[in-house]
Amino acid sequence: MAKHYSVEEKIEILSFLDKGWGITEVAQYHSLSTSTVKRWRNQYQLKGIGGLKPIYPYPETPENQHAADLYNAFLNYFLLDGTFLGYYSDETRKLINEILDANDAQLKIEPGDMDELAQAATQNDYFGLNYYQSQFIKAYDGDNESSFNGTGEKGTSAFKFKGVGELVKKPGVEQTDWDWNIYPEGLYDILKIVSERYPNSKTIYITENGLGFKDRYEGPDQVIEDDERIDYIDQHLDAILKARKEGVNVQGYFVWSLQDQFSWANGYNKRYGLFYVDFETQKREIKKSAQWFKELSNTIPQ
Repeated sequence: MAKHYSVEEKIEILSFLDKGWGITEVAQYHSLSTSTVKRWRNQYQLKGIGGLKPIYPYPETPENQHAADLYNAFLNYFLLDGTFLGYYSDETRKLINEILDANDAQLKIEPGDMDELAQAATQNDYFGLNYYQSQFIKAYDGDNESSFNGTGEKGTSAFKFKGVGELVKKPGVEQTDWDWNIYPEGLYDILKIVSERYPNSKTIYITENGLGFKDRYEGPDQVIEDDERIDYIDQHLDAILKARKEGVNVQGYFVWSLQDQFSWANGYNKRYGLFYVDFETQKREIKKSAQWFKELSNTIPQ
């Protein structure tokens, strides 16, 4: 029977993808079910899973650094502060309020919310970290504009956040067809941040990490060549091992995903699996990455 249990998966998605920008009140709910956690904690090791995305300024200027600070607070520290500190630090509150003021919004905290956060912060046995990419940002003074690339047509995404900044492409950083930056350094950086800024995070597991792209299917019973996925996983494992050598307590890694599947944002076009799925026949075909990962799993240090 499983002894590790996730109370919540991708807490930040409940608010960000559902509510987005430009609303009267920000909906980053305190999705930390303290009473439920207390009930089951004697039987299971419990955690929450968060998708973290380090933000870097580009080019490096004071204005762009401030934009990165704002977006890091919104995407990363607002979640992490509540999860591991049990309160929002003065710096996080200051940055969040700056974003809210620019959007004529407010942070709504109900009576008892902060007590709930304080209790929840003591209930984490370990932290599940989902990492796919980092992003680069520059200062921006304008209204909210966004274009989500859900088709894999490279170069069609655009994000401009009022009161925060505009996402940009950094030369030399490879991107997928969905405009996601392949940046393993970001995984190393966020592991160090979580470990040093939030010592209460204890054990860390990488609960999702993988590469989604359009796999090339050559025909039945043929191994699908996906060297890009192998390179991606290999580089991110190197980043994890580097962090471990420097004292970060990472104890597990899970590839996303075992097989291709349906995505609510991208349909069937974006494939993450180590095994290829023909969605019409439901037949599975092995990818080169599955063979590689099987061999690698027998050599990864404990």
